[in-house]
Amino acid sequence: MQKEFVFFFSTTPYSFGHTHTFIRLADAALKKGHKVRLVASGDGVFSIVKGQVPQSLSALEDLVGRGLKVDI
Repeated sequence: MQKEFVFFFSTTPYSFGHTHTFIRLADAALKKGHKVRLVASGDGVFSIVKGQVPQSLSALEDLVGRGLKVDI
């Protein structure tokens, strides 16, 4: 049964390891055929802005290419 996982970013990208944890969880969920949605608000928007977390940007772009939906 396909499930949808929704993640909410509201903290700065450098204060916590949320971005990297999200990437690993989203990757695993997409590989199993689930839907994944990312909602970013407040400082969490900076986790997905180009140049803020450079090593994560390519991983996030890959996830979007595989079905990740992003809401800001």
